Amino acid sequence: MALVEVNPFRGLDRFFDQFAQMAAGDTKLMPMDVYRDADNYVAKMDLPGVDPASIDIDVNDNVLTVRAERTSQDVKHDEHSGWVSRERSYGSFARQLSLDTGLDASKISADYSNGELVITIPVAEQAKPQKIQVTHGQGQVGTGATASVDATDTSSADTASAQNTAAADTAKQPQNA
Repeated sequence: MALVEVNPFRGLDRFFDQFAQMAAGDTKLMPMDVYRDADNYVAKMDLPGVDPASIDIDVNDNVLTVRAERTSQDVKHDEHSGWVSRERSYGSFARQLSLDTGLDASKISADYSNGELVITIPVAEQAKPQKIQVTHGQGQVGTGATASVDATDTSSADTASAQNTAAADTAKQPQNA
């Protein structure tokens, strides 16, 4: 059986990327990188010039929404001053990510520093790999003996084998009547 890694962020992210590109040409308003780091997914978004107080993050129905606002700089307009070039985007921005059910939305954290928003999304405990104990016995949980082998210690295995052989030999001996 092959293991397939599932991307917890689905089609909504692509939709909002396309919408942002249509609204602002070919530029992304909130460029983002996402990677997995052990038991967390980390999303990093570029938000330069954004007031941290304007950043709003919420989760509703497994959809994480990030909203932020960049305010325009006021420039005096008269015959001696005014804009020469204005390429930076201003206003409200939003980005949504669809979260997989294997993520723990209640433990999401976010940090904004130096124009970068870092969102950490932990993998839910039930989605983490788990070790299953194999029992040896009558097929019922909790009955029988559990097998435990230590390949480095052969003396205890030899002793147990010798004891089992001695017990079997004793059982085979005829009893005097």
